[in-house]
Amino acid sequence: MSRRNELLRYLGARLALAPLMLWLIASLVFLLLRVAPGDPIDALLGPKAPAAVREALRQQLGLDQPLTVQYGHFIANLLHGDLGVSQASQEPVAAIIRQSLPASLELGVTALLLAAMVGLAVGFSGIARPEGKLDLAGRLYGIGTYALPPFWAAMLVQLVFAVWLGWLPVGGRFPPSLLPPTGTGFYLFDSFRAGNWSQLQGTVRHLALPAATLGLLLSGIFDNALRLNLRRALDSDYVEAARSRGLGEARVVLRHALPNALLPVLTITGITVASLIGGALLIEVTFSWPGIAFRLQEAISQRDYPVVQGIVVVVAALVVMVTVLVDLLVALLDPRIRF
Repeated sequence: MSRRNELLRYLGARLALAPLMLWLIASLVFLLLRVAPGDPIDALLGPKAPAAVREALRQQLGLDQPLTVQYGHFIANLLHGDLGVSQASQEPVAAIIRQSLPASLELGVTALLLAAMVGLAVGFSGIARPEGKLDLAGRLYGIGTYALPPFWAAMLVQLVFAVWLGWLPVGGRFPPSLLPPTGTGFYLFDSFRAGNWSQLQGTVRHLALPAATLGLLLSGIFDNALRLNLRRALDSDYVEAARSRGLGEARVVLRHALPNALLPVLTITGITVASLIGGALLIEVTFSWPGIAFRLQEAISQRDYPVVQGIVVVVAALVVMVTVLVDLLVALLDPRIRF
């Protein structure tokens, strides 16, 4: 079978599994919300609301129906692309996600780029002298950032750079004294496209702390992955063969070891996206960043079933899509991979 046919078969298999994975995730979040303690009617009306008002609202929201009926309506609407309506604001869930997703993507992509640049630089820095001071410092950095609690790191960064030094704002996405840029919802792109430098400066200042904090927490993943795979590559037979031909150590590392060590690092990007979502939840809440994770936390506290379900399904779809694309990219770059 040709390489192209192998890739197409693999892509077809992964895409065929994607709906099953999304159905399992959607079913799980539906079940967990229903068995969790608390009543959404209490969150909307309070526990002291009259019984007649509570029952009327329960019927209006369809919460008086059996769970099997509620589940059937949820799956049927999901198959038609209908994520439902927020119980708290009566706003379509799709509109809430469209408003919040650009903020999360802007924060996530910036943090991921920072994490890759810093993590790969630290991971590569100690390779010249294994077990040396620089290598030891890099390993401690990787372990420390990977194990650092996100909420603690976020509060520490806020305390130092926003409260004590006053260099950057403590939270939010944009200065309240300025009108936010309009267009795509990506403030960096919109303000740059409009040539409004005051908007761009305000966006960068508010993005700096949450993106740097999240990027710092994720950089340890790249650091540890590159350090481990680069060390394995340097001990491999093909690198020893390159050295035996009289090639300089710098050329051996850059031309032979590093490209092979970067391929496994690329495969962890899909895993990093999942970690990014988990870290973004605490980062967005701590920095009052109006992204999708912030809205998810609000919806959970309000017991807003449709919003929680819609956000989880959309995020799961994004993670599945990124994972498939990364796997395909690795397969295209490494002809040794077989399916």
